Amino acid sequence: MEKLLQQRHTLKIDHCYNAFETLIKEKIAFLDHAKGNFLKFKKILESLPDVVPSVIDLESRAVTVGDTLDLTQQEHGLLMDRLEQLCPWRKGPFNLFGIQIDSEWQSWMKWERLLRYIGSLKGQRILDIGSSNGYYMFRMAAQNPLMVLGLEPQSTFYFQYLAIQKFLRQENVFCLPVPHDQLPKMDKYFDTVFCMGVLYHRKSPLQMLKDICDSMRPGGKLILENLILDSKSNFCLFPKDRYAKMRNIFFIPDLLVMESWLLRAGFKNIKCVDITKTSFEEQRKTRWIQTETLKDFLDPDNPDKTVEGYPAPVRAIFIATAA
Repeated sequence: MEKLLQQRHTLKIDHCYNAFETLIKEKIAFLDHAKGNFLKFKKILESLPDVVPSVIDLESRAVTVGDTLDLTQQEHGLLMDRLEQLCPWRKGPFNLFGIQIDSEWQSWMKWERLLRYIGSLKGQRILDIGSSNGYYMFRMAAQNPLMVLGLEPQSTFYFQYLAIQKFLRQENVFCLPVPHDQLPKMDKYFDTVFCMGVLYHRKSPLQMLKDICDSMRPGGKLILENLILDSKSNFCLFPKDRYAKMRNIFFIPDLLVMESWLLRAGFKNIKCVDITKTSFEEQRKTRWIQTETLKDFLDPDNPDKTVEGYPAPVRAIFIATAA
């Protein structure tokens, strides 16, 4: 986190430096006196072997760091043990010194669906909201952006990111353990914002979209991926209790509602570029997660419905520009 402040002039964050400095100092102090899961994962991170990878590949479907021969047998066993203690691995896959982390989500599938629409990221200032363990940020880093800033408040995923970054050492990739609403005002700052799999967790999705728009330079690009109803009836689902066993799902819009939200938030040139029903190929159980997954969330007699009777998960990617 300190590197983010050290590069303030290069990254041109001087206009909000004081607020950034305050936030980062608070988070450093929090981690210095970590408790609960943050303390547990911090100890795991500190016990990882110190190894310089001979190979780095950010362009393959599995983000690849190092080779098996970079580690001794003892270091390999230690690394495997520590990575397993960081489960569940939701996003990926990763190949860390020959250890194949077969994540729950085959995230390369989403990346390849949207890649043709995002354009070049070279030299850009990018925000990734809900960045998880950094899989997408590291894929972005292959295009040499000026900076990628991730926001990930969940302790498990934040420390997974730190574990991978320990070996990757990407100088233009940063992550803060905060939700989006704790980020200081970044008026007209970001060139590109990724918000994928986050909006339906928000009680005020329109306000979040407005805040995102305010943080982007005019003409900046938003890549928004969200659960949707595959219709154009101007309807929005608000689950009574849970959706696919998740309690923190609030609004699932149809395509017209999503477009209306984006327009009201200040975006233009709105295009839905992909609609994909979540498949058992893309999200499934592996040895790297110990929790339920897609198959457990669907009606066993009708996979087109969730266990609650709602339409099964369908996700859409929207591209829009800030006005």
